[in-house]
Amino acid sequence: MRGGFWLTDQQFERLRPLLPGDTRGVARVDDRRVISGIIHVLQSGCRWKDAPAGYGPHKTLYNRFVRWSAKGIWERLFEHLAQAGGPPAALMIDATHVKAHRSAAGGKGGLRRRPSAGHAAGGRPRSTPPSTSRADPDD
Repeated sequence: MRGGFWLTDQQFERLRPLLPGDTRGVARVDDRRVISGIIHVLQSGCRWKDAPAGYGPHKTLYNRFVRWSAKGIWERLFEHLAQAGGPPAALMIDATHVKAHRSAAGGKGGLRRRPSAGHAAGGRPRSTPPSTSRADPDD
């Protein structure tokens, strides 16, 4: 998969010396692929499980992000990149997110009805209908 976000060779080589090398047991999966997937999720704002399959299992992306956050690895990476110089806009990190309640999209929709002439302000029908202009046939 080459769609989405992928670190270039040059970008990954700048990061490689800063990555942890203390793997226990089974070797880590491709760091470049996983970091690219993490960046894709953070840039796009999608859920971890909606990350494209080309980045590997979404659980791997999430676990690596959380574990490296706890160890301070991301902070070290950002500090190193910020000290290297470059245009400030390229180093900006936006940590905003919007969280809506799960029922936020399920409320009553459509246009709100205004009370008609035959209804009181509270929306209930009046006890007597409005008067009409035609003459009473009993007169």
